[in-house]
Amino acid sequence: MVRAGVDRLDVVLNDRCMAATRRVDPHELRAALESMRDWVSGEGAEPPRAEVARAVRLSLHLLSELAPGRTVEVRVPPHAAVQCVAGPRHTRGTPPNVIELDARTWLGLAMGADSWSAAVQRGALRASGQRADVSAWLPLVRL
Repeated sequence: MVRAGVDRLDVVLNDRCMAATRRVDPHELRAALESMRDWVSGEGAEPPRAEVARAVRLSLHLLSELAPGRTVEVRVPPHAAVQCVAGPRHTRGTPPNVIELDARTWLGLAMGADSWSAAVQRGALRASGQRADVSAWLPLVRL
């Protein structure tokens, strides 16, 4: 019984590790972001939560590919969080460089429909720490 539990845990962990290392398909990301365009611009209804989550996860995963590292944590609750940007990394507790924002703001930044400075100015993006700025990698995809 214990062995069966260990085997199942091993499968789950391997699946998660494979998912974490899978590269983002640019066509899949573009399609996911394009499906969010009207909502992000304020012209459309909010899409289903699963579609928003998918677009957020794909775009954050691409950010972590473009800016590998563990210095900055980007959080888009409740959908996803990634660590990125090379430099000093943290190993315990809350990281010293955290960016937190809602899904609509993140997707706007990811597709070039919003700017970092505008998001900060209106309070839609909270960044703490000297390195908590990923604007150099944005937009991820220009639509």
